[in-house]
Amino acid sequence: MSAREQARNQGGRPRDSRVDDAIASAVRELLSEVGYTRLTMAVVAARAGVGKAAIYRRHATKQEMIFDVLLPDRFLAVPPDRGSLRADLAAVLAEIADSLALPPQGTVPGLLADIHADPALRERFDEKYLGVQHHTLTEILDRAAARGELTTRPDPATLNALLVGPVFAWLFLLSESPAQLPALTSTLLDAALALISPEAEPPVPGRTNSAPFDA
Repeated sequence: MSAREQARNQGGRPRDSRVDDAIASAVRELLSEVGYTRLTMAVVAARAGVGKAAIYRRHATKQEMIFDVLLPDRFLAVPPDRGSLRADLAAVLAEIADSLALPPQGTVPGLLADIHADPALRERFDEKYLGVQHHTLTEILDRAAARGELTTRPDPATLNALLVGPVFAWLFLLSESPAQLPALTSTLLDAALALISPEAEPPVPGRTNSAPFDA
């Protein structure tokens, strides 16, 4: 049995949530202090004040540990229902943007590179992150169609790319400031809605969060 399978199938007494919290706090602190590349299970164990065995009972690899800490189970747990297509998409995009912008610099690109090199971790990423996004967007689009906001429901994966791709490029390719994300995401929503729903309510003139953003 692999280390990953052993970590997944540990029996015995329930896990101590205090150890979970200590590990999570240590991961967040060390990502800020030493960065993604230099973070190891050993330094996390030392900072958290636990044995490495306690970490391996929870996470088979460093990448799984970081992934689980940065993306808790509550991520998009309930698709937002704010009464309109734009409001629902705005809530989803804000949560996704936070998940990309909050980790220390270098964490997301490094983790994604390792995820794509590990088929098992890629499967978990697809299910827990991409799969949740797809499910949420599908539900939002279905509700919008039922309300009459859409005459044709667009492909959720295409909409996801339209919204999330520019955020990723903004943060990790162009290295622009996360502080400008609210203006960027508002502009993205306006553009996406114009493409998928020309009949949707137009932007409100003078709305501050949709004004052009400065570099």
